[in-house]
Amino acid sequence: MSEVSKAGTFQLGGRTVGRLGYGAMQLAGPGVFGPPKDRAGALAVLRQAVVSGVNHIDTSDFYGPHLTNQLIREALHPYPDNLVIVTKISARRGADGSWLPAMSREELIQAVHDNLRNLGLEALEVVNLRSMHGIHGPAEGSLEAPLTVLAELQRQGLVRHIGLSNVTPAQIAQGRGICDIVCVQNFYNLVNRADDALVDQLNRDGIPYVPFFPLGGFTPLQSHTLTDVAKGLGATPMQVALAWLLQRSPNILLIPGTSSIGHLRDNLAVADLKLPKDAVTTLNQIAGATQAEH
Repeated sequence: MSEVSKAGTFQLGGRTVGRLGYGAMQLAGPGVFGPPKDRAGALAVLRQAVVSGVNHIDTSDFYGPHLTNQLIREALHPYPDNLVIVTKISARRGADGSWLPAMSREELIQAVHDNLRNLGLEALEVVNLRSMHGIHGPAEGSLEAPLTVLAELQRQGLVRHIGLSNVTPAQIAQGRGICDIVCVQNFYNLVNRADDALVDQLNRDGIPYVPFFPLGGFTPLQSHTLTDVAKGLGATPMQVALAWLLQRSPNILLIPGTSSIGHLRDNLAVADLKLPKDAVTTLNQIAGATQAEH
């Protein structure tokens, strides 16, 4: 049994994927903009991920833009039969690297075709619509128009499955009334628990939840506690944070990103890390930790 397979599997759009995947965002340059500092290194990380058993890669054509998808194609095409590439649309990049909404019908159609071309695919397995009603977090607003466009592209055979990102429970409910939603990708980690009830609801419905920023939004005190727990287990804080997510719910799929083979191996080693009950109890308590160290 490979390391990655020990983390288990879950269904994503009718495909079975390992719960330990890989996020390609960090392969682009600083700020997810421009080319990587080490192109050969970026290609090597992608190849090593797949060799190590990863069969779920998360990407987007607005990473770079375009460059991350082009790296994936160069490194891995023709793709292994079991590899599921998930992309996302609805944003574009300004000349200064800013993130701008791109949710019009024309922009969404163009984005799907850009992803197809740069990944070298005839159909995209899963496309996440990222809500841009809120740039830095979910905000209410109708997704009917963009999801209707995606559903049309799905009927044309260009998109097989549709997911949502940066969304509220109300938007998910609206989306499920328009088309099948096969995954939800939101900001969630052991100290940012706003989606606790949503994770559980989606698990009951058999829908994967894909958290991003596993170490995002920590206060110094919370980071201190995580570091202490990690030291006691002989692991890194990142490994403990990922292991907590794996143990939180069986429908959680992880997509930690890195541009380093060493860090990739550290991330994938989480499949072997089982947190004892006392560690989980401590970690669960830090979500409500004070905002300062004194």
